[in-house]
Amino acid sequence: MSKTKLNVIKPVLGSSGMSDGDLIQRLNAVHDGLLNNPAYPNPSVDLAAFKTAIDAYTAAVAAALEGGKSALALRDKRRADVVAMLRSLGHFVEGASKNDMTTFLSSGFVAATTGRRNPSVPVDVPSINRVDQGSTGQLLVTIQPVANARHYQLRYALDPAAGTQPGWTTIDLPSTQPAITINKLTRGASYTFQVRAYGKLGYSDWSAPAERMCI
Repeated sequence: MSKTKLNVIKPVLGSSGMSDGDLIQRLNAVHDGLLNNPAYPNPSVDLAAFKTAIDAYTAAVAAALEGGKSALALRDKRRADVVAMLRSLGHFVEGASKNDMTTFLSSGFVAATTGRRNPSVPVDVPSINRVDQGSTGQLLVTIQPVANARHYQLRYALDPAAGTQPGWTTIDLPSTQPAITINKLTRGASYTFQVRAYGKLGYSDWSAPAERMCI
């Protein structure tokens, strides 16, 4: 009698190939996802200590840009410290999420891909079909899904002034349905939206931007 194989949702814990900037982004996403999250009331690492370690690592990365063996050694030590905490939290989330993708993604972790039987191909870039006005200070984003996507990320920002970089807010999405509701936006301000999909080979490129003024 054959046994049914359960595909457990596992977090991506490898960090050896990640840049310091990408790792800091991942660390902050996990901290923010777990902080006051009712699905994870007792994380395996104290989140205040985790935040302190992230800030120390961030400062060490900045200091290492000036060069010097001691600064580089301190950066590497701070990196090892936060990676150890991240791995502990990842194993905790794997069990506490109870194999529910929505709950898992709320932690800020990225789900690892599974299965090796079929050749992997890059996931297509999704698109934003439209951005509609909801209630006051609210926009509704309709996303065109793509095949073989495991989940999505939507990011938005105020339209930047010339020569400046936008301050993106990123949201993890288990699916594209229904339309994604973005609240607490500034009336009279224009926003730029982009979406990307996560597949077996990682994230797609970001979609073409879609813009809309909020009223």
